Amino acid sequence: MRMIALKKIYQGGSFLNNSSQVYEHISNVLERNNVLADAAEVHGIICGMLAGGMPLEDREWLEPMADFIHQGDPLPTDAKDELVELFNQTCQQLVEADFSLVLCLPDDASPINDRGQALINWVQGFMLGFGIHQADLTGCTADVKEALEDFADIARMDEQMSDDEDSEKALFEVMEYVRISCILCFNELGKSASKQQDDPKTVH
Repeated sequence: MRMIALKKIYQGGSFLNNSSQVYEHISNVLERNNVLADAAEVHGIICGMLAGGMPLEDREWLEPMADFIHQGDPLPTDAKDELVELFNQTCQQLVEADFSLVLCLPDDASPINDRGQALINWVQGFMLGFGIHQADLTGCTADVKEALEDFADIARMDEQMSDDEDSEKALFEVMEYVRISCILCFNELGKSASKQQDDPKTVH
């Protein structure tokens, strides 16, 4: 995993993964409405679209989301409401200057392979969402291209992990790499209202 470039922008410290309840709640809402996706995948799609250049003010993203996760049918009202709230929270986290983005994943107490699969689902969703708005990578920096290549590798992972300390450490490192990679892509390609002004406010 190529992390050298990302380490330049990550200044250390831990982050609080308080999204596990959100993950369970949204996943339950989607399942109840027969939507074939979990919260990790839909959060990945949202992050991918935003990191790929979709303006934060865009309100048309629910249509491609429905294409991906609900066979093109309109999303049920309660599922749509939950995803809009998740979208708004994600926008806020991405524009903050303290690396506050939290991946929507299961609780740390969940079986390690469930957490690993959810991370793969998140990355696969990210790649889908990113591709909608950034199909041509020729203008991207080498850092972003390398991160996307690594995402493609992660999306194809299918090995079972052992329930031990080494595997826990490895999974955490990949989760953190994915999180910071998403922020890196958004910093380079994302479009918030402030970024589109003459004196853009960017996340450092």
